[in-house]
Amino acid sequence: MSQMHITIAGRRIGADQPPYVIAELSANHNGRLDTALRLVEEAKACGADAIKLQTYTADTITLDSDAEDFQIKDGPWAGRTLHDLYQEAHTPWAWHEALFARAREVGITIFSSPFDATAVDLLESLGAPAYKIASFEAVDLPLIRYVARTGKPMIISTGLADQDEIQEAIDAARSGGCKELCILHCVSGYPAPAGDYNLRTIGDMAGRYGVLTGLSDHTLGNATAIASIAMGAVLLEKHFTLDRSGGGPDDAFSLEPEELRALCRDTKVAWEALGRVDYGRKSSERGNLKFRRSLYFVKDLQPGDVIGADAVRSVRPGYGLAPKFLDEVIGKTVLKAVHANSPVGWDSIER
Repeated sequence: MSQMHITIAGRRIGADQPPYVIAELSANHNGRLDTALRLVEEAKACGADAIKLQTYTADTITLDSDAEDFQIKDGPWAGRTLHDLYQEAHTPWAWHEALFARAREVGITIFSSPFDATAVDLLESLGAPAYKIASFEAVDLPLIRYVARTGKPMIISTGLADQDEIQEAIDAARSGGCKELCILHCVSGYPAPAGDYNLRTIGDMAGRYGVLTGLSDHTLGNATAIASIAMGAVLLEKHFTLDRSGGGPDDAFSLEPEELRALCRDTKVAWEALGRVDYGRKSSERGNLKFRRSLYFVKDLQPGDVIGADAVRSVRPGYGLAPKFLDEVIGKTVLKAVHANSPVGWDSIER
């Protein structure tokens, strides 16, 4: 049976709740604490449920080497070494306390993706309410088990992972004691084309693995994220920046504030539109019943006259008998005088 809900900082997350939207700060502070603090404030103002950091240093995530293995050959970061990229992109650990404090001040949940055990320890000291495992770390089962031992809710991105690797990550989380888990369908391209996302996978993942499923979206724009709601995504993550032209490592594929505001609004509308299976008339349409088609007399008839095919039409509005009774009405005798442009009713027809 599928896990139906998780709760992060008091916010219940599940199919019966509005989508949980995470603004990913990532490297979009561009080396400035004041920018990082503004991103926290803007994420709250835009309606995001949470803002997420990445907690690592260049030395905790890679080795300081310019050997072939450590050089980036293609993509947005081509020509750099891993250590050089992460040295620029990391969020200094000394900033974390200030960022957590600002989030508390403005009333937005804040947590992070740890990339090693020391990052988990730092985040635990700050009272992180949940943890996110990044796609590239989904194969780091010891890290997943270490995070699971905190007892906090865990979110795992699945970019690059095949079905077996996803199951292994889930098993590691469960074996470590994680009781509240959500996995995110993800394509680890930066940016990723919408056509690569195959959003129907979201429903399959939920059924296959029995856990809540969401989307980590690296496409440009909001269409893919909004569409994912119809596929069952309960949690969304998008990179967030103050200025897409800011020149930072992740700026180019991140949402600006107005776009994040639209995402928070439109995904909630999409979720509300899903509703439930319901064939009944809705309150917004009941007043329009009178505009449906119905049967009207189109000529004057006297008592005893037979109703011919030229005497009745199916037209709007809907005050007469339903059009399905047309064949039953034709050939009947009228019991009282009727006038053209009046609705056909059983009270005027011999039955």
